[in-house]
Amino acid sequence: MKVYLDACCLNRPFDDQSQPRVRLEAEAVSLILEKFNQDEWEWIGSEVLHYEVDQHPNTESRERILSFLSLAQRVVEINEKILKRAEELEEAGFDPYDAIHLASAEFGKADVFLTTDDQILKISNRNKSLFSFPIENPVKWLEEVLK
Repeated sequence: MKVYLDACCLNRPFDDQSQPRVRLEAEAVSLILEKFNQDEWEWIGSEVLHYEVDQHPNTESRERILSFLSLAQRVVEINEKILKRAEELEEAGFDPYDAIHLASAEFGKADVFLTTDDQILKISNRNKSLFSFPIENPVKWLEEVLK
């Protein structure tokens, strides 16, 4: 199983855990990272993911997330094809960063793209035909995969 986690997922363990949704998503992301560490699933990362994490304002969180990124078995480098595909996705309503993440996941042959970003989920739900893989919240996805 090839899994792409976006930056929102990687930040989730460092968000305020007082909200039940945030705590559940953080636990789901932690379990997914554990599956990567045990080589049960393959993590498809990307150059844009590294770049976005490097911009994190909290030094401690940034360093921890960068240490997570070392678990990625593959890092998709940005190229002209990815940028062209990202432009198409922007036209469908995705934010530029999100579009590059999605295009990177596609070129990395991910089986699933996981995000906690409701806007990405909303837009992707309206545009399912654009993708060859599901775009899901990690909690919902784990519920299905671990049945």
